[in-house]
Formats: sequence, C-alpha cells, structure tokens
Amino acid sequence: MSTLDPITMATRFRGFLPVVIDVETGGFNSQTDALLEIAAVLIEMQGDGSLRRGETVRYHVKPFEGANLEPASLAVNGIDPHHPLRPAIAEADALQRVFQTVRTAVRAAECTRAVLVGHNAFFDLNFLNAAVARSQIKRNPFHPFSSFDTATLGGVAFGQTVLMRATLAAGFDWDSSSAHSAGYDAERTADLFCAVCNQFQTIFEASRRRLASMGPLQVESDEG
Repeated sequence: MSTLDPITMATRFRGFLPVVIDVETGGFNSQTDALLEIAAVLIEMQGDGSLRRGETVRYHVKPFEGANLEPASLAVNGIDPHHPLRPAIAEADALQRVFQTVRTAVRAAECTRAVLVGHNAFFDLNFLNAAVARSQIKRNPFHPFSSFDTATLGGVAFGQTVLMRATLAAGFDWDSSSAHSAGYDAERTADLFCAVCNQFQTIFEASRRRLASMGPLQVESDEG
C-alpha cells in the first residue's frame, strides 16, 4: 500500500480554506437591509490534521445609503446603528479589511480561495455577496456560491440545528448575553465546525486510502 502524503489544509478541503463568517443585519433581505456587523474567524490545522479556531477579526459597519432597518431585527441583535459611540466604518472598508486578512490566510495555507462557513450559511453568503456588489469590490477571496453550513453539520453530528443547542451538544459553553454579536456567534460557529470535522477525521482518512488505491482518476471539472 502506498504511503499517503501528510494532510494539509489545501488537501483537506480540495484547495479551499474554510473561513467562518457571521453577519448581523437590519433585516433578512440582503438587497435592501443594512449590514451592521461582520466577523471572520480563521480555521487552523494542527500537526495531527485536526482543526482548531484561529484568529478573529470583527467590524461594526455603517448602514449603506438608503438601507432598510427593521425594528424587529435590531431588537434581536441589540444594535443601535446611530449610537454616537459605535465604532462603525463604511461597508467597503470593512469588507476590504476582512478580505485582506482572508487573502493572507489563503496564501499561507497554499489554498486557491476561501469558502464561507456559516450557521445557515446561505444567509451570510447572500449578505456578503450583496455588500461586495454594492461596494464594487473586484477581488473577493470567497467562492461565490459554495459554502459549509454548520446548521446542517450540527444536525447530522448532534441532532441539533440551532446554534446554541448544537454548541452545547458539542460540549462547548454558551453565553446568552454575548449571543447575536457577529464576533461571538462566529467563534461558536468555528468551534462547532472544527468539532464536527475532527469527529469525522477517521472517515476522511478512510476515504483518502480508498481513493489512493484506485490510482489516478479522471474527474470532471466543476465550479463547486
């Protein structure tokens, strides 16, 4: 049996670097409602191939001109977009800062691009893509439609799809007073993602051996 190469982040996810993104918003419509907070958490690989939570970056964001702010959403996340002491920056500036951190991590991991990890990732990816389009940013390090959804992973691994319940089921603490901030939710999502991946590591190793035994494979190119 041939010896397999050591696992790297580039080989673990087919050239993608998982990066957790969480956003807090002024509503549910990514086209009309304000992006108010964004946080990114990097994922790191340890020497044994297991994953752990890495650096967190987070920014308060000024609502874009004409943005809708739903009172019900603000009541949940507790954000006062117009508070004089809120250290908010322009949407384009926040994105560029996040993207710079992500691009540096992608290069360091020798990956080709980032893939968004989110709890109900469709929501976060839609708001991210909408903000990119509004800001006319040309270099987005994230895949435009692929993502890892920890609501799905939590349901498969722990039988729980709500972030709080999945986090507790995975063996982590939960601070309700910190929830619904982008930084806190992103870090708990990262912990959950790493926990699921680490518990499935033996399955991943078995699949590597199985594919290696088949020799070179012709695989259709795709965008996913």
